[in-house]
Formats: sequence, C-alpha cells, structure tokens
Amino acid sequence: MNETNRTAPAAQAPGRFGRASAWIRRRRSALISSALRGAAYGCGAGVAGLLFWWLRQMI
Repeated sequence: MNETNRTAPAAQAPGRFGRASAWIRRRRSALISSALRGAAYGCGAGVAGLLFWWLRQMI
C-alpha cells in the first residue's frame, strides 16, 4: 500500500500571487476582450473629441 511520508512537509495553500495568476488564466479571454473593447471606446472618443475640436477651430 501507499503510505504517507510523515517526514515530508505539509502542503501549503497557494499564496495571493498564485490565486491571482490562476484567476487570470481562467478568465484570460474575457479580460482580453474587455481590454480591447475599452481601447476601442477610448480611441473612438478621442477621435470624436479631436473632430469636434477641429470643427470648432474652423468656425
């Protein structure tokens, strides 16, 4: 039979970094799509703002 090694150290729970990296690995595609959507909204808002600023300068 397999007996446990009584001299081996006890297993430790994962630390904060381990839990965070596991959470990111599980939700990687959702995080990437959210980041891309945010970048697209930001670029669109910037372009719209520059367009209105440019139109205001022309008037």
